[in-house]
Amino acid sequence: MIDGAAAIARGALDAGCNFYAGYPITPASEILTHMLRELPKVGGIGLQGEDEISSLGHCIGAATAGATVFTATSGPGLSLYSENIGLAIMMEVPLVIAISQRLGPSTGAATASAQGDIQFMRWCTSGGYPVIVLSPTNIPESYHLTNRAFKLAKRFRSPVFIATDKETVMTTESVAESEMLNAPNWPAILDEPVDKPLDPYQKNGTIHHYTGSSHTEEGHITKDPEIIAEFNERLKNKIGDQVDEIALVKTDLQEGADTLIISYGVSARSMETAVNQLRDQGEKVSALTVYSLWPVPEMKILGCLKGIKRVIIPEMNHGQYRHEIERLANENVDLIGVNRVDTFLITPEEIIEAYYG
Repeated sequence: MIDGAAAIARGALDAGCNFYAGYPITPASEILTHMLRELPKVGGIGLQGEDEISSLGHCIGAATAGATVFTATSGPGLSLYSENIGLAIMMEVPLVIAISQRLGPSTGAATASAQGDIQFMRWCTSGGYPVIVLSPTNIPESYHLTNRAFKLAKRFRSPVFIATDKETVMTTESVAESEMLNAPNWPAILDEPVDKPLDPYQKNGTIHHYTGSSHTEEGHITKDPEIIAEFNERLKNKIGDQVDEIALVKTDLQEGADTLIISYGVSARSMETAVNQLRDQGEKVSALTVYSLWPVPEMKILGCLKGIKRVIIPEMNHGQYRHEIERLANENVDLIGVNRVDTFLITPEEIIEAYYG
């Protein structure tokens, strides 16, 4: 018996996390309590910051000193994280952030599940530079994708998000031990940094400089337009040029199907049930679960759209990821959203209704 918070914490610890800083916020507080309890047992440091801003600042500071860092919050906390996320991108520090989504803007419905921060995670900081966002659908995936997030953060020296939700984090389920112990057959992630960035600790025997401003290879602030342009292009391209390496999806395609259902996170569980029920009724339907929401796995999605006339997209928001599918689908594909923002999860029956509707 385990909940998503414990699975995420275990995934972080097994990835070598030795520093956590965070501030209590529903529904991410259980991740905080797990990390505060478990980190001292492995010689790590866990602390509760005075607020979200300082918590992420602690993480950035610890990362520059060589720690493997982790934090968790919800939508309101992500608002406060935003400036420091930009700092982490500029300083190229590996950082993993779990976002346990809840419903609505501001304080919203703190104890209700949602998927309303999908676009926010991608565009939460100035500059529009790419980030990596992974989204588990269940508890074993919460463990394995968290573990994977730390490897991606190290390789790309960038913030990596775990996009989860209240229901996944706070629901306790029975999980087969093999599902936790046996890693999925996902592509391996290389250990070395993708673009040979600056040595984060020392360079030529001297202490390395960190700054939130545009800087030279030595870490010193510069106003040289050529250096600044080259630096900013590298920040964009080190992730943007490696989409195929980051892309992670699960396909369940049926020959002859002209309907594709695309989902992610907790809503994908209802999608899987709906697809099985539709097939039991003799319908031909395909399914695509997206684990790597950002950068958008365009080539994998386009491959699944071949021969498709209709796409159904269940998500617990007003259609945030549907916008990305709209960019990829041709004008002859009918896009149908199944959306809820009323504290209830999307049910398989609602997806089936959209299929027949």
